[in-house]
Amino acid sequence: MWMFKLNILAFLFIFTGQYNTFALQDVTADLFGAENYGTVAAFGDFYSDKQTDIFIIREQSELVIFLADSKPPYFKPKVHITKDVFPRDTVITSVVPGDYDGDSQMDVLLTAQTNSNLTSVFIFWGHNQTLDMSGWLRLNKTFRDQPLVMDFNGDMIPDIFGATDPKSTEVCYLAKRIPACWNALSTPVNMRIPHSNAFIDLNKDFTADLFLTTVGPKFETWISKNGNFTRVEVMPAEPSFSIVGQSSFADFDGNGYQDHLLPVCLDEACRRSGIYLAKSGSKEWVPVLSDFQRRETVWSFVPGKPGQPLALHIGDYNLDGFPDALAVLRNTSGSGQQAFLLENVPCNNPDCHSVGRMFHIHWDQSDLGAIQNAVMATFFDIYEDGILDMLVLSQAEGKKDLIIHALKNNFEADAYFVKVMVLSGLCSNDCPEDVKPFGVNQPGPYVMYTTVDSNGYLKNASAGQLSQSAHFSLQLPYTVLGLGRSANFLDHLFVGIPRQPGETDIRKQEWTAIIPNSQLIVIPFPHDKPRSWSAKLYLTPSNSVLLTAIALIGVCVFILVIIGILHWQEKKADDREKRQEAHRFHFDAM
Repeated sequence: MWMFKLNILAFLFIFTGQYNTFALQDVTADLFGAENYGTVAAFGDFYSDKQTDIFIIREQSELVIFLADSKPPYFKPKVHITKDVFPRDTVITSVVPGDYDGDSQMDVLLTAQTNSNLTSVFIFWGHNQTLDMSGWLRLNKTFRDQPLVMDFNGDMIPDIFGATDPKSTEVCYLAKRIPACWNALSTPVNMRIPHSNAFIDLNKDFTADLFLTTVGPKFETWISKNGNFTRVEVMPAEPSFSIVGQSSFADFDGNGYQDHLLPVCLDEACRRSGIYLAKSGSKEWVPVLSDFQRRETVWSFVPGKPGQPLALHIGDYNLDGFPDALAVLRNTSGSGQQAFLLENVPCNNPDCHSVGRMFHIHWDQSDLGAIQNAVMATFFDIYEDGILDMLVLSQAEGKKDLIIHALKNNFEADAYFVKVMVLSGLCSNDCPEDVKPFGVNQPGPYVMYTTVDSNGYLKNASAGQLSQSAHFSLQLPYTVLGLGRSANFLDHLFVGIPRQPGETDIRKQEWTAIIPNSQLIVIPFPHDKPRSWSAKLYLTPSNSVLLTAIALIGVCVFILVIIGILHWQEKKADDREKRQEAHRFHFDAM
């Protein structure tokens, strides 16, 4: 009997054992075929089919939208905005999909430079999963830099915020396709170029605040109080930072607050680099990555340029609940330049003890290292399975456009996640022209969960949705929050959205007992009645579910075989006993 139990335990261990491997697989041909060139500029569900599409700029003058498909190549170029539409010598600098007129259909905003250093804004209106090429709008304002797309007035329709001159910031509203621009802030702000402004909750009240990068360099926090933005803090960068990169925001240590991550160069030649972190409400810079040496070679950040500044791209590749990053580094003693994964790990030196976490560079990731002359790298959920894959852009000699490489993340650590997308909530089931309200990239929502891990400790994580839009921030239109290896139901999942000026009540709703490995699409309709918000839950089975099912079926088959053998032996014994009984009866009869 004990051998039988041992066999079952061994069987279960084989099929449900924990795996902790990380490998990448090049799937470029499966995704793009021969169309893998251009600059990946944005992501969004243009076709409203709950599949994320890719927006690609080609030759700095054309936009191609690659729509997700179920057959290889899985992304096909279907929608084009050609250079013939724009004035001559127009250079496209960024793409920001969104619903700018409030009809719950995706529009496309392009920023471009035309014969000057000023930035113009073009908007192409969406209608029935296509773009109106005859009725597009050119905003009658120009900006000193790429604007920030945000929801300034809390109506869940994206607005355009930017600097029109060194001392003035304006916000433009486009509801009903009629542009109206106003002074945005109560005091003058001298914006840094390139900026890394953000629209994200910085004080954990589930209402998005405004973060500005200004000349100095300085960082200003404007908190949303009753729907109005008020400057509450100005934080300078340290004098030792010779080159300051783009600010990023992430819940780095898993406490529910957004932390400020800043990649920097410590000398003008950018031979010494570092990543610093400022916790929410703190004015202290803490180094979370300072060791860039691999054996005898020292690597560093690429200083960047105005159109493509030094930046990190954030995502939780191993679903442990702590955000990781992708960065492009160069060899300071040679000409090599490639993308590296920076993993968020527990702190192992005194410099970062106040944070408790730090970045560790994965030096020996051969799949990333095989892509030479990398220019940019970002996370993207290619197969909509909740596991973040990677897109890497590289510069090929003699090519005008960048080459796109797609790497599938074959991560098998039996970890769990929750994927949340918050829509505009301008309509629910009664949208105009019966459209599906999924293709409406919405800036500003804030998501946080709390649960208990496998050791019984409280665990939480948070993220903002589409907090940045300029300079190829390449943020996804949803948030993927890792849960680690805890398969427990999420105790609480909170979602908050911006509120209108003068509104005192926080727009926040809570859902309980959320199933892990699920996608939650939240429709905040109506905006001011959170109790009426609806959520659609879509399950994404993980490897553990499949392995558990295989183990269960295997055990059942094994038990059935044992039962069958015992039944067959019992039947043989019964037959033998009947023959003996019959034989005994024959002798008695005599």
